[in-house]
Amino acid sequence: MTHAPIRVGAQGASPLTIWAVSDGRAGIENQALGLAEAVARRVPGEIVVKRIGVRTPWRWLPAGLIPFARQTLTETSDPIEPPWPDLWVGCGRASVPLSMGVRTWSRGRTFVLQLQDPRVNPREFDLVAPPEHDGLEGPNVLPMVGACHRIHPAIVAAAAAQFQPDLSAFPPPTIAVLIGGKSKRQDISAARAKRLAREISSLEGSLLVTLSRRTGKPAREVFQKELKPFSRLFFEGTGDHNPSLAMVGAADVLLVTADSANMAVEAAATGKPVLIMDVDKDPGKLLALHRALFARGVARPFRGRLENWRLEPLLETDRIAAAVLQVMAARAKG
Repeated sequence: MTHAPIRVGAQGASPLTIWAVSDGRAGIENQALGLAEAVARRVPGEIVVKRIGVRTPWRWLPAGLIPFARQTLTETSDPIEPPWPDLWVGCGRASVPLSMGVRTWSRGRTFVLQLQDPRVNPREFDLVAPPEHDGLEGPNVLPMVGACHRIHPAIVAAAAAQFQPDLSAFPPPTIAVLIGGKSKRQDISAARAKRLAREISSLEGSLLVTLSRRTGKPAREVFQKELKPFSRLFFEGTGDHNPSLAMVGAADVLLVTADSANMAVEAAATGKPVLIMDVDKDPGKLLALHRALFARGVARPFRGRLENWRLEPLLETDRIAAAVLQVMAARAKG
């Protein structure tokens, strides 16, 4: 069943219809939805979330070789059928065949933006916005630092203002600590967790700590024992009422583990100092991302102490949204 439209932006003018299309996984869907919301902050927009899946055996094929894309969807997929949107934002492998097809189905009326590296020729889409550390190039490619997301300074400030208890009442500085865990390449061992907990608990200020569903049991147990007693707020990373957005909004400085591109880029979008904490194993492409954040002055490595500096928020999602609207407007003029 298609999810209810999200109406965003000023009323009056005819809104753009925007589809955010993905396989529904939070980390993928939030990229498409974040870009859709950034567009709708600029022009009136009606956003529709579309969650889709590809049936076996077609899901085993390279995304660019899946034929009759709409006929290969699972029964639980949201319908992909006309009327087609003005703007299609696809993210993730499952969306690629549909993103390629909708240009034909809509007879070119739908503007197609594909996020991440689609692993097919970028000319199959109107625009492609991959992470710059992927190295994808082309005349219609807009590389970005990290990935799109839903974080914006106004959003986190509103979340903090609405949260109870009042997180701003704690003695400053307020330190939000965002702890991840196991990823494709990295993890947090118990030994690493002990070192981080010792360094974090020695900081002067009010600690607001959140773990992740990815935080492994050995590290989780260490943080619970060594860090929780020193925290004003300690969230285990599970449950329906995640306070992390409010924690980030209330914080003066953010500490983020280095295992997640999304966590680092979302933190950098707040306009607050970000300190990135090393974890275990090879960071792979994340090393290039962290260096890009350091070079732009929006983050620094965590060296066991707090640092504070003036910076502008890294609003890459908004930059891509503005570029999309500019290209759409130019195309409409012919």
